[in-house]
Amino acid sequence: MKLFKNKINVSILLSLGLMLSLMVSCKKSETTKDIGVPPTAAEIQFTSTPTSANPNIVSFKSLYNGINAHWDFGNGATADGNDVQSSYPIAGTYTIKLTVLADGGSVSTTKTITIATTNTSMLSDPAYTLLSGGLSNAAGKTWVIDQTQPGHLGVGPITSQTPDWYQAGPNEKAGQGFYDDEMTFAMGASSLKYTYANNGTTFANASNAPGIGGPTGSNDPTVNYTPPTNLTWILNDVNGVKYINLSNNGFISYYLGVSSYQILSLTADEMWLRCGDKSNAGNAWYLKLIRKGYVRPVVPPVLKPIQAANLSDDFQTATGMAWIAENMDFNRNYDNPARFPVNTSSKVAYYEKRTGNDGQYGNINITMPYRFDLAAKNKIRLKVFIPGGNDFTKVAPTVSVKLQNSLLGGNAYTTQIEIVKTITAAQYNTWVQLEFDYSASASQTLYDKIVVQLGGEGHPNPGIFYIDDFEFK
Repeated sequence: MKLFKNKINVSILLSLGLMLSLMVSCKKSETTKDIGVPPTAAEIQFTSTPTSANPNIVSFKSLYNGINAHWDFGNGATADGNDVQSSYPIAGTYTIKLTVLADGGSVSTTKTITIATTNTSMLSDPAYTLLSGGLSNAAGKTWVIDQTQPGHLGVGPITSQTPDWYQAGPNEKAGQGFYDDEMTFAMGASSLKYTYANNGTTFANASNAPGIGGPTGSNDPTVNYTPPTNLTWILNDVNGVKYINLSNNGFISYYLGVSSYQILSLTADEMWLRCGDKSNAGNAWYLKLIRKGYVRPVVPPVLKPIQAANLSDDFQTATGMAWIAENMDFNRNYDNPARFPVNTSSKVAYYEKRTGNDGQYGNINITMPYRFDLAAKNKIRLKVFIPGGNDFTKVAPTVSVKLQNSLLGGNAYTTQIEIVKTITAAQYNTWVQLEFDYSASASQTLYDKIVVQLGGEGHPNPGIFYIDDFEFK
C-alpha cells in the first residue's frame, strides 16, 4: 500500500507539472506577437468611380484592408472608411490622398481625378451664396472677426453647443494679430477659392501653435506665418448639420490645427462657427465673424420700468428669491450653525467660495424685472456669520453687495456701485447685522441686478460663510 500511494503521488506531481508547462506555453504564444510589416505604397491602391446618378459625386474604395483608411478628397473634405463618397460641384483636377493604417504603420498614396463639368445645381444651397456672394460675385465675400461682440472667441466642452467655459470680451484680443485677419470665400466657374490674409501674423492656440511654426508654451502666441495661396473650400452636410471644410490645412483666423467648421448660424452679414481642437479632443471652440464693412445697427436698449425695491428672503424654505449661484456652492435652506441672539432662525443660507480659478469671482446674484428707484429705497440689510476656521491669510473676511446694470452683460462691473464691509476678528463665529447704504447714489436709475459676494475676489482660495435675512425694502 505504501508503494502504491507513492506512485500515485508521483503521478499527481507529474500531471501538475505538465499542466503548468502547458499553461506557460499557452500564455507565451498568446501574448507574443510580431509587429507586422507595413504595406508598401504599391499595395495601397484605391478605385474612384463617378456615381451613375451624378458624375460630380465620386465613390472611392480602398483595395487594402487595413486597420483604418483615411481620405483627403482634395476639395477640403475628409472621411474615414474603406468605402466613401465625396462631392465635386466645380470642374477641375483634384488630388486624392489615401492613408492606410496597418499593423506595421501607416502608408499614403495619391491619385488625381478630373471632374469634367461644373454642376451648378450642387451649389444651390443658400449657404454657398451667403458665404461668398454667389457665382455672380467673382471677387467673393470677405469676413472678419466680430471683435466688438462678447464671445467672438470662446470655448466649451465638446459635448456642448455653447462656449460654457470662456467667452472673450469686446476687443479683448487686440494687438495679438487676430482682428486684422480677412477670410474671403469666392465662387468661380472652375473653383471654390478660399483666401486667408493675415497681414503677416496669426493668433494661435497655445497647444497647437507649433503646427504653424509657433512656440510651445501656456499662452496663446502671435505667430509669424505666411498662409498658402492654393486654398479651396466646400460645404458638407452631415445629418442636416452644415460644415465649411477647407483644403490644404486651411483655417479661419485662430489656429487650432483643424480645417472643418460647423455652421451654427449664418446670414448675409454675420456668421457663428464651432470647431474642434487638434491637441485637446475635449474642447470645442467658437468664432463669431461679420462681413467686412458691416456696421451693426445700434438698437437702443429697452429700459425696464423703475420702482422701489420690496425684497426680502429669510432662507427658511427651499423657495424664495431666485438667487443664481455663479461659480460657487450655495444652499439656501441650511441648518443655522449658531442659533444665538441676533439670529435664532433654524434655517439660513450656506455660501462656499470655491478653490481654484473657477471660483475667483464666485457670487450669488439676482436680476429683477425693474430698475431700482434708489431715491425711494436705498438700504440693503443682511446678516452674516463668518467661521473663524477660515484661513484669513488667503480669503478675506469681507461681504460685498453690488448693484449692476444687467444690460451691460459681462461688462456690468464697469458701472456698478459696490459697498464692502469687513468683519473683524472679534466678530468671527457670531452673527453680525450689516447695512449697505446706497443713498449717496439716489439719482442713479439704471440698476436692476444685485450681487452678493463673500470672501473677496480675484484669488483662488476657498472659504465658508453663512447669510440670512436679506432685505431691500
